[in-house]
Amino acid sequence: MTPEDMALALERHATSKLPDEAIENVSTLGFRGEALPSIASVARMTLESRVRGEEGWARVVDNGVVVSEGPAAIPPGTRVRVEALFERVPARRKFLRSPRSEFAACLDVVKRLAMARPDIGFSVEHDGRRSLGVAGGETLPDRVAALTDRGLVDNGVGIDFVREGIGLGGIAGLPTFNRGVADHQYLFVNGRPVKDRLLIGAIRGAYAEMMPRDRHAVVALFLDVPPDAVDVNVHPAKTEVRFRDPAMVRGLIVSGLRRALDEAGHRSQSAPESALAAWTQEQSPSPSGEGLGWGRVPQDEAPAFWSAVPTPNPSPEGEGLSLDQRSYALNERRSVFTPPPQARAEPAYAPPPETIDFPLGVARGQVAKTYIVAESPDGLILVDQHAAHERLVLERMRKAMASGGVSSQALLLPEVIELDEPACDRLEARAAELSEFGLDLDRFGPHAMLVRGVPAMLGQSDVTGLVTDLADELAAFDEALSLRERLDHVAATMACHGSVRAGRILSVAEMNALLREMEVTPHSGQCNHGRPTWVKLAHGDIEKLFGRK
Repeated sequence: MTPEDMALALERHATSKLPDEAIENVSTLGFRGEALPSIASVARMTLESRVRGEEGWARVVDNGVVVSEGPAAIPPGTRVRVEALFERVPARRKFLRSPRSEFAACLDVVKRLAMARPDIGFSVEHDGRRSLGVAGGETLPDRVAALTDRGLVDNGVGIDFVREGIGLGGIAGLPTFNRGVADHQYLFVNGRPVKDRLLIGAIRGAYAEMMPRDRHAVVALFLDVPPDAVDVNVHPAKTEVRFRDPAMVRGLIVSGLRRALDEAGHRSQSAPESALAAWTQEQSPSPSGEGLGWGRVPQDEAPAFWSAVPTPNPSPEGEGLSLDQRSYALNERRSVFTPPPQARAEPAYAPPPETIDFPLGVARGQVAKTYIVAESPDGLILVDQHAAHERLVLERMRKAMASGGVSSQALLLPEVIELDEPACDRLEARAAELSEFGLDLDRFGPHAMLVRGVPAMLGQSDVTGLVTDLADELAAFDEALSLRERLDHVAATMACHGSVRAGRILSVAEMNALLREMEVTPHSGQCNHGRPTWVKLAHGDIEKLFGRK
């Protein structure tokens, strides 16, 4: 800017001067006419600018009063420095959030600007150290990878879709690569960062039926629209836009995302090698049942209700062991593990248990490695094993918290979880409260947390997923509320990560242990998200299905 332009920019009620009335053709981000004088009225602002080939100029305004101006030695461009914000306006300052929260908000704004312009370098310094730094001249994929979750590159699909002159590009996370809040959705229209409800709704629609309702996709989408097809001046902060044909834009986003996700095929979130189970080839069972493989869960990965199943000391002959335990011992000696059929049912070498005394019946098998099939005195019961166990773990945590806190199980090797700095700040600020839930963690540098212990009742839980989700959810918590006041929310998140998963093979003994605990646990009829944990088909309903009634 020239010195004259700088003076005009700092006047109240002044706005950008256009060479014509075609405001829709403005390709820059623009700036509210009131923004600069408004900021200068409550802070000390130094505005410096230089037009290439001319002398630089500086103007200093202290709480609305010009205190100095004159030549400045700066490179071509403009620099704005704001200091002592609200120093003389304590009524405004007291409504600021904590320094950590305000820093997180500032960092988020810069991240979105940096993502929109990979050709420009950005750096953020906070408390004397650099919190963010990216070099100019990067490619868009490299810039997105540097500023979002590092796992997005390996767990995302590229998008390149054009329809009716509108282009959609970027990267979309796989449905299995999701987060607990929607803060990891980066949306841009013609290079402008936005948080538009239409676009957010389109993303939700594209991932519908592929993701739980309480989870959110991780995406970075760049929409290129003809200037006359979008109005960017409908919101004071320019974070929302209005499209001339919103239905078409929504359809384009949904179609583009679904096409990209369809091309991903059966890809799922990458898992560390240590989490993968090793299985050998199938072995055909003999008529006596010898050689039949059993999908027994290793003891160190057993769910919390494993302790409900009696485990006597085995003898060399296998005396005193259940059928499942004898089979496991047999396979242990042979060092052979074979997956069972998908519809799990154990051979009835002994008479099946009676169903009279159990409201939820007795387990007869497992369907699709997800649903327990049980027989009750008056019908058939189907149980969603993950939803049911999630509720059981939640109720145990509630009971433990009411008794003084959840016990912690120390990790053999502490685990380092890498997060962005604001997420680490939120976890560090709540570390003492999280320890009451059994989660023992410490700060490990600016961008990482060190997890030393996890709630004992969760067993071998997904530590990284648990800490990441808690960091996300803490961002939405009222800082004035303690985590005990948000007990159900925090406990539900922990319970979800510590529950037996769908797709996990259970023995009949484990299934029955789960059913028995459900019968004595309050609210076990629905999971932590309000979905049913079990359904029942009465004998009469089954007879109707087969036309017997």
